[in-house]
Amino acid sequence: MRPAAAAREWGLPAVATPGDLAAMLGLEAADLDWFADLRGWGAGGVDAKLEHYRYRVVPKRSGRLRLIEAPKQRLKQVQRRLLAEILRSVPPHPAVHGFVAGRSVATFAEPHTAKRMVLKMDLRDFFPSVRAARIEAFFRTAGYPEPVARALTGLVTNAAPRRVFAKEGELGLVHGARSLYCRPHLPQGAPTSPALANICFRRADQRLEALARSAGADYTRYADDLAFSGGDDFARHARRFSLHVAAIATEEGFAVEHRKTRLAPESGRQRLAGVVVNHRPSLPRAEIETLEAILTNCARDSPETQNRDGHPRFREHLAGRIAYLAMLNPSKAAKLRAIFDRIAWT
Repeated sequence: MRPAAAAREWGLPAVATPGDLAAMLGLEAADLDWFADLRGWGAGGVDAKLEHYRYRVVPKRSGRLRLIEAPKQRLKQVQRRLLAEILRSVPPHPAVHGFVAGRSVATFAEPHTAKRMVLKMDLRDFFPSVRAARIEAFFRTAGYPEPVARALTGLVTNAAPRRVFAKEGELGLVHGARSLYCRPHLPQGAPTSPALANICFRRADQRLEALARSAGADYTRYADDLAFSGGDDFARHARRFSLHVAAIATEEGFAVEHRKTRLAPESGRQRLAGVVVNHRPSLPRAEIETLEAILTNCARDSPETQNRDGHPRFREHLAGRIAYLAMLNPSKAAKLRAIFDRIAWT
């Protein structure tokens, strides 16, 4: 199959057969069959020791549950190779800022600074909503023959075994989680999933950008966070606009988490992915002041007295918070870093 016109510009490696794919990934043909489950060995469930993923249930703040599907070491290495050899060559949509080199939460939030109205919407179950058929269609569009596309799809998707739901029975009661996770989908925890989710949402990004443009608004996306903002005209019609967004998401095979939709006028706090955008992208003042107080007390007393949440890697946790602030407010982050450097770590 010849690649689509856009795909011909990506410079993807030519892979004519599953054998060629195995060679590119440094695998034996039998290993490719096993990892991609080309013979359906895993369809009826296998011993947990033979499964390619480890499973962990994480509660969300909304009260729902998320299933983390972390690939075991060998499959993770294969997926990282696929990410480097193929997926990173596919350019993201310009509106996408999550999991994209050179972009961040700061670049996601910046276009919405000092706007009359900000609309925030979330996609529900973003990764597991991307089904194997959609991923295989992408690989076919990229020009790979059907057997290769099927093998590639098998390497990057997973169907959670029913034993996971027997162990975590409550998960099966939450919004059809069994049907969501038991069919082949993008696993949250695989290194290939963020790039593939962005690729598979590209047509939706194009439609949402066009919708925003027609309303005189800006649009950006960070993973499952959708952000729109605009002036007076957009503010007057923002609620109706949100219904059009939800309709597009549904038509593209996704769903909006309506409970998390927020309209934020300029008179109140406008916040996107934890970033306040009323005047310029910044963390909330109270959050910065709390971090500064923790760092000061660590330097004056000891880190042990401030690790009240029991972070196993408290030093890295604080360094990460400073690095996050540096994306938004470099000068303030530099001051906090100076305090951090005075801390006596044992």
